[in-house]
Amino acid sequence: MKTPFSSVLPVAVGVLVLGAGAIAVSCASGSDTVKAVTNTVVETVTAPVETTANILTGTAAFGDYTTDAPGVKRKITPADLPKPYSTESANNGPKWAAKPAGALPKVPAGFVASEFAGGLDNPRYVTTAPNGDTFIVESNPGRVKVLRDTNNDGKSDETITFAEGFTRPFGLAFYPANDPNPKYVYVANTGSVVRYAYKNGDSKATGTAEMIVDNIPTGNEQVGGGGHWTRDIAFSRDNKTMFVSVGSRSNVSDGPSEDRRAVILSFTPDGKNESIYASGIRNPVGIAIEPATGKLWTSVNERDQLGDNLVPDYVTSVKQGGFYGWPWYYMGANQDPRHDGKKPELKDTVIVPDVLIQPHSASLGLAFYNGKQFPKDYTGNIFAAEHGSWNRTKRTGYKVVRVPVKNGVASGYYEDFMTGFVNDDGNVWGRPVAVAVAKDGALLVTDDNSGTVWRVAYKK
Repeated sequence: MKTPFSSVLPVAVGVLVLGAGAIAVSCASGSDTVKAVTNTVVETVTAPVETTANILTGTAAFGDYTTDAPGVKRKITPADLPKPYSTESANNGPKWAAKPAGALPKVPAGFVASEFAGGLDNPRYVTTAPNGDTFIVESNPGRVKVLRDTNNDGKSDETITFAEGFTRPFGLAFYPANDPNPKYVYVANTGSVVRYAYKNGDSKATGTAEMIVDNIPTGNEQVGGGGHWTRDIAFSRDNKTMFVSVGSRSNVSDGPSEDRRAVILSFTPDGKNESIYASGIRNPVGIAIEPATGKLWTSVNERDQLGDNLVPDYVTSVKQGGFYGWPWYYMGANQDPRHDGKKPELKDTVIVPDVLIQPHSASLGLAFYNGKQFPKDYTGNIFAAEHGSWNRTKRTGYKVVRVPVKNGVASGYYEDFMTGFVNDDGNVWGRPVAVAVAKDGALLVTDDNSGTVWRVAYKK
């Protein structure tokens, strides 16, 4: 599994270092001002999507929910990371709040957020069928639903239960991938992968579930805590490989309970020929195939309890046979002090992820934008859902971010796209989980706290 150290970084064309105090940060939406902390650095870089961009770097890039706003850009590098235990390990889980009357998420200028569907029970995963149906996975009740907007008003007006009786389901994928007429729909339970025969327009499963993989590692994980239970599915562009993501059982153990965990597994679509595609990935919640190159990408929860600003979550392309450090190392050759002196032979093989996300953000589902509704600069970019922190003094996450990507290469920074789920008092009314592109090119976002699927459309 040893893979040479690698990193993808943008090309800097100029750096402006400002003194201590507050600064004004230009946002893509042209509307928000961000208060930065001391030792602030604003870096102008050549990005693959935008000619120049004002990007928060250094200490300011870590920030928290009070500095989030649509259009705010952040770039975190391994050089920015503090030493372990620079701060105490916080226990600051979200304090729930009811959604304020009339509240909507904040999105960039030119975009409009609205409720596509409400009243759902723990909606986690979302994807779009080739015919335009929206498939929602409700993990806690173990159910898959089909949502339809029959009058094209941007709001679901028909809800049908496709199938139920699953065990903590999460990922769902159609096979063959990118086929206008798929033959199967696959669903990932926490301990297995099953599939149903499918034809376009099916609103209810036909026949019984066919077991494809019956031994995905699992323990006593439960929805909402107790280990990493989500399993996502993606198929390679040539439809010869099925990828299944499996998170760790623990925060940072290297014991036998972690066998075949913290990995992305690969199989043939019939569930045979298992191998470990990549390892050392603590919790690769979301996986997706990049359309331009066919590369596999993942959105990852990194480890906790090393302090507020360790360890960054990340979004990255995944190298076959690659090792990403967990549990012994992180972000390259940085050794976890809880495993001091272990596995020295792996130190120089750890791959640095493409894009580092604010620590403890809980990066979950991701999707590549392949629609035609948004501005051209969004084409091929990643949207990733940040579910929100518990192990940080000041909250991070609780938003959807955009990761610019061009020709399979990430810029190295990311941009807040959908924010506003945290009230001024720090209480939380919404938690994004997964994202998908609707048939009309709008973005759909599941929110398991308010039981909502949000829709973001671009208004020309």
